Amino acid sequence: MLLLLLLLAPLFLRPPGAGGAQTPNATSEGCQIIHPPWEGGIRYRGLTRDQVKAINFLPVDYEIEYVCRGEREVVGPKVRKCLANGSWTDMDTPSRCVRICSKSYLTLENGKVFLTGGDLPALDGARVDFRCDPDFHLVGSSRSICSQGQWSTPKPHCQVNRTPHSERRAVYIGALFPMSGGWPGGQACQPAVEMALEDVNSRRDILPDYELKLIHHDSKCDPGQATKYLYELLYNDPIKIILMPGCSSVSTLVAEAARMWNLIVLSYGSSSPALSNRQRFPTFFRTHPSATLHNPTRVKLFEKWGWKKIATIQQTTEVFTSTLDDLEERVKEAGIEITFRQSFFSDPAVPVKNLKRQDARIIVGLFYETEARKVFCEVYKERLFGKKYVWFLIGWYADNWFKIYDPSINCTVDEMTEAVEGHITTEIVMLNPANTRSISNMTSQEFVEKLTKRLKRHPEETGGFQEAPLAYDAIWALALALNKTSGGGGRSGVRLEDFNYNNQTITDQIYRAMNSSSFEGVSGHVVFDASGSRMAWTLIEQLQGGSYKKIGYYDSTKDDLSWSKTDKWIGGSPPADQTLVIKTFRFLSQKLFISVSVLSSLGIVLAVVCLSFNIYNSHVRYIQNSQPNLNNLTAVGCSLALAAVFPLGLDGYHIGRNQFPFVCQARLWLLGLGFSLGYGSMFTKIWWVHTVFTKKEEKKEWRKTLEPWKLYATVGLLVGMDVLTLAIWQIVDPLHRTIETFAKEEPKEDIDVSILPQLEHCSSRKMNTWLGMWAVARRAGAEGSEGEVTLPAILGIFYGYKGLLLLLGIFLAYETKSVSTEKINDHRAVGMAIYNVAVLCLITAPVTMILSSQQDAAFAFASLAIVFSSYITLVVLFVPKMRRLITRGEWQSEAQDTMKTGSSTNNNEEEKSRLLEKENRELEKIIAEKEERVSELRHQLQSRQQLRSRRHPPTPPDPSGGLPRGPPEPPDRLSCDGSRVHLLYK
Repeated sequence: MLLLLLLLAPLFLRPPGAGGAQTPNATSEGCQIIHPPWEGGIRYRGLTRDQVKAINFLPVDYEIEYVCRGEREVVGPKVRKCLANGSWTDMDTPSRCVRICSKSYLTLENGKVFLTGGDLPALDGARVDFRCDPDFHLVGSSRSICSQGQWSTPKPHCQVNRTPHSERRAVYIGALFPMSGGWPGGQACQPAVEMALEDVNSRRDILPDYELKLIHHDSKCDPGQATKYLYELLYNDPIKIILMPGCSSVSTLVAEAARMWNLIVLSYGSSSPALSNRQRFPTFFRTHPSATLHNPTRVKLFEKWGWKKIATIQQTTEVFTSTLDDLEERVKEAGIEITFRQSFFSDPAVPVKNLKRQDARIIVGLFYETEARKVFCEVYKERLFGKKYVWFLIGWYADNWFKIYDPSINCTVDEMTEAVEGHITTEIVMLNPANTRSISNMTSQEFVEKLTKRLKRHPEETGGFQEAPLAYDAIWALALALNKTSGGGGRSGVRLEDFNYNNQTITDQIYRAMNSSSFEGVSGHVVFDASGSRMAWTLIEQLQGGSYKKIGYYDSTKDDLSWSKTDKWIGGSPPADQTLVIKTFRFLSQKLFISVSVLSSLGIVLAVVCLSFNIYNSHVRYIQNSQPNLNNLTAVGCSLALAAVFPLGLDGYHIGRNQFPFVCQARLWLLGLGFSLGYGSMFTKIWWVHTVFTKKEEKKEWRKTLEPWKLYATVGLLVGMDVLTLAIWQIVDPLHRTIETFAKEEPKEDIDVSILPQLEHCSSRKMNTWLGMWAVARRAGAEGSEGEVTLPAILGIFYGYKGLLLLLGIFLAYETKSVSTEKINDHRAVGMAIYNVAVLCLITAPVTMILSSQQDAAFAFASLAIVFSSYITLVVLFVPKMRRLITRGEWQSEAQDTMKTGSSTNNNEEEKSRLLEKENRELEKIIAEKEERVSELRHQLQSRQQLRSRRHPPTPPDPSGGLPRGPPEPPDRLSCDGSRVHLLYK
């Protein structure tokens, strides 16, 4: 509404006028507001009351509608439209709210009413004339005039004549006709029943001693209202021998209660499948087939047009729920899926939006006529119609149901007409298509003409006009069954006047007679199945240009579809049952592939140059000291790795589906063997250097001799492990083509398709086992909830041991960075190359796994990592050798100098420095040992001196006065002199 107000805002510039009708204003501003008549109002569509107060002009083509309060009706134009000249339509004719007289005067039981001086409803000046049926006379005034909402005379009634014909005993029928509500079928069915009673009662061969009479009420298709009238029929005289309800909801109530009164129930307008339950409704019959009779026809049409997915929307009543349950079982048997099921009670807005959201295309709608208008008003708003959609509706709506004014919706007739165009209806054949005479001696066309004359309005505007033949035949089915039961027409001798609500014998006989009914009626052949339901054909119609056209018939008992080939579709052909999904593959960017291929090709050329240089100069001592054969393997490995770039970039753009497994294997073998040869030879060098130079002194002889076969054996072991692993992988779980599917995308063009992007991968059933598994870590969310985060964990067989090999190579390169050896004089360059390869591989492997869904990014990361690591490895290992030999100038003299000295100057200096450092450490160790030995000897000497002093006490003084004399000193206990100490350090 706010949007509408904004659109109208430029026109609402003047303050509102005061009182009275506004004069036309022939300006571009629009039309001035018209004030409502007395006792009435104006409905401004799309505007609130406050918005109306704030404006004075309405735009061109805007429509207003007059409404009246109380028992009044609009006289004059009900709708006015703003014209381009600023005036409203039909301004020369005023619109007034006039009182209407009671509608009860328009019907007369056992008689007829003739209205003159106006159309329905009765307004001031209208006149009615009353006439009674034959055998009845009028009690009261035969004419009444409407004045100021009141009739001039009381309503008369028809009283039976006391003539010989009236001596026929009356048999009463209690009927409930829905004159309004969800299905106002009583508007045409009641006149059809009355017409049938006249025809039956005029026959002398059917019930000659009885006369069928009707006592009826308006149920309004409401079970609550029907309950009230049901008990009036049951508890008020006279006794009714049968009950005739209309709507399914009312029939359910009546049929369930009637068994307690031993009453047969015969319905003319109930289609609920639930009513076919004989245990629940043992005395129920209906001339209207069950709604489930539509379902075989629907399934047949689904199969005809190749639809495998449908959606449903239903009103939440038992008849539609049961019908939909039956439909679900039938489509399941036919291999058709109900993808989306919606229901509503009164407001279908949300379910219709859900259908739009779920991309429903083939939609079965099950609801009453009044709700159908609400549904399709929402359908128009959601644009759920047109060439992409097909609606299946029930065919017993009035032909112009979408044009009937309904205050509960805010859609115009044109909008409703646009929304319903092209829908399909399935309808029980209720009028015999053959021009044959029925038991009443009328053809179906004669019946329609006679009924049309009897109705007081146009047939298209009369509810239940299509079901009227069923109501007419229902009376004939009842009359024939009673004729078999009664004494006058049957063998049983039963008197119908003896019937009461406790007499089950008569009820059983009527039941048997009804169950065996078989006659030709105006609706076709009338016969009941075991559940009391009518069996009939199904008519298929399509709304074309605002009117229904017959496009076929279906006989479910014979599975016979008669097709007229007159169906028309907005898009020229039946739409698809879902958005057509076009699968498109995401191919690698050809510019990226060509660019990387050129780099890879140049790298292979570089590897060939380096390999040729190494082989040509293999006799040079400097080249020999770098283990040229291992360097050759490195160059070959780089070439294989660079060659793997080509199959890595091949996809469905270049190769077929059958060639894809071979390309996958080529990727794996080239890259695996290239890594094993290139990195394995460098790893072998650095492994040998670390092993030899961390040995104990007693194994230092290993440094003097280097057996090349051990190096080659190490490389062979690494290559053999790869070959064995790849061979087992290829045999046990070979790589094959797999497809990754992404979210659907909408095309740029306005076509009914969706793009489904797909990407080709090389994969196997146990890819995680071979390459790497994805560990799942749990973490707490921001609000305490738990979520899942996937982190790459390279735990597979292939990536597992190669990852360990890379980490070990980094460690060995670090440990040997300060080692110098003439046997492998380029181990520092090898260490740099190992750093390069390891870092690039450890980064690229998980990144490419994460970016596997982005073909360009994944290829760029993987291929450029291969190219850069190969380039750096070749440059680091071979370019310094080329530079050294080229800058020397004399290749042979360098070789001779190397052969004479045994090593280069730089290598000799490094060796001497290392030996001096080693000798210094050994001397320091010897000095420490000698000092420890001296300390021990001194300690022993002191201990012996103390022991000796205890054994020889002091000598008494010499009488001669000299010093005391001790024992003579042994010759081997002399005090230490310098020569003795010197011996300790030898």
